[in-house]
Amino acid sequence: RERHRARSTLVVVQVALALVLMVGSGLMIRTFLALLHVDAGFDPKDALTMRIAIPAAQIKDPAAVVQLEEGILDKIRAIPGVTSAGVTTVIPTEPGSYYQVYARDKNYQSVPPLRRMKFVSPGLLDAMRNRLVAGRDFTWTDTYQRRPVAMVSENLARELWQDPRLAIGKEIREDLKDPWREVIGVVSDEREEGLQQKAPAVAYYPLLMNDFEGNAAFVQRTVSYIVRSKRAGSQTLLDEVQKAVWAMNGNIPLANVRTLQEIYDRSLARTSFTLILLAVAGGMALLIGLVGIYGVISYSVSQRTREIGIRIALGAGRSEVTSLFLGHGFALALIGVACGLGAAAAASRALGSLLFGVSALDPLTYATVAAGIIAAVGAASYFPSLKATRVDPVQALRAD
Repeated sequence: RERHRARSTLVVVQVALALVLMVGSGLMIRTFLALLHVDAGFDPKDALTMRIAIPAAQIKDPAAVVQLEEGILDKIRAIPGVTSAGVTTVIPTEPGSYYQVYARDKNYQSVPPLRRMKFVSPGLLDAMRNRLVAGRDFTWTDTYQRRPVAMVSENLARELWQDPRLAIGKEIREDLKDPWREVIGVVSDEREEGLQQKAPAVAYYPLLMNDFEGNAAFVQRTVSYIVRSKRAGSQTLLDEVQKAVWAMNGNIPLANVRTLQEIYDRSLARTSFTLILLAVAGGMALLIGLVGIYGVISYSVSQRTREIGIRIALGAGRSEVTSLFLGHGFALALIGVACGLGAAAAASRALGSLLFGVSALDPLTYATVAAGIIAAVGAASYFPSLKATRVDPVQALRAD
């Protein structure tokens, strides 16, 4: 009797552990599916990225730097199969610069919060597949004439002016000493810090500007190129891009060459790894629990052979004999599930930072996992219970 209790207790623990791990796996599956339906704000397919740096030792004049960056862009766009290309200072998920954004029509009692800042070329929005919500994109005339213009993200426009359309014509600046810059466009929000993070508020500026950070002429010398082509990721496209860069300046190497799809997939890597880990652990725990249930019921059948024979001899039907042992298996399962639900509710809170679009106490996940485990336990209990119905009463009594 004591050994039988110990086995039953162990089975209950195994079922509870399996439920905890399977609930965690279920929550991660819900998270993964939710992330797949998130609008990243850009299209990661068929896009190659690379970074170049133009040191002041090579080209000192800021305008000449932008001319070289534009020249490289024109060469890349001329490559067969390239549909669009653009230049930016920040690739999604990469660290960037943060500055305050002051609006001319607002009164500030304190310093406004930091906003993400990007310097981009004309055509970058098309290359990234960003949507222009209102207004227009930058032009090269804006850039070379150093017009005081800017663009803002949709969430920043809504925060400052409630309606993105009202942002057009407003003026912003990044520092109290810098000139005001007219907002000419509003760009759709982009989840630049990962799919699980909210889209940051962003201010966009041209690559070449006057009076920025104390510089009379400010230029971005380290930039990333976005090249959209069906051949993104192929060695042939990379070779042609390299030739296009060297055709303009043979001393500029390409760095950090990746596809946007790689960057997008990497933002899902932590969720995918946790999902696989919990699914494997949960599956193994459930398998061990089912084997334990099967063993306990089988052992119970073997120990109660004489009782089964007497019951059948007295007229007990097969369903009655089967339910006797199925009930035992379900009792162990229900106790294990009850214990596991409490433990899962506590353990799932540790996954809070990994979850997206689902609560740590999601009732659908808990109910589905509990029902699945009970059904699996029923199947594991049924087969040894079926064996009990095949006991010959004469043989059972004679063997005793």
